[in-house]
Amino acid sequence: MFNEICIYEAKIEKQDETEALMKEVAEFYLSQPGVIDVKYIKRTHRQESFNAVKEGKLPIRLTRYVGKVTYMLYLALEDEEAHARLAKPGLEKFYKRWNRCLLTMPKIFLGENVV
Repeated sequence: MFNEICIYEAKIEKQDETEALMKEVAEFYLSQPGVIDVKYIKRTHRQESFNAVKEGKLPIRLTRYVGKVTYMLYLALEDEEAHARLAKPGLEKFYKRWNRCLLTMPKIFLGENVV
């Protein structure tokens, strides 16, 4: 299996547009051959500290966003060929709309499963 994980920093005032776009992109991706799973995740919690994690404390829910809203994409594909087939039409279809919502280019991580 081949995976893509992206970290997005979106404009606060574009949250609704960003999340609507994510739903549309996820539907498009899932309709493409070789795509196994698509998940968009909004950062809603943070850890108090590493010691809090070691003590088993619950994470803290974010009550406001300062400067940006962070989202993550988890995309699972059959192989890197499926990723290559998906990337071009995905960019052609959605790039301009992403660009309006994001503060910076997403951080993209690609790789194969280890376990």
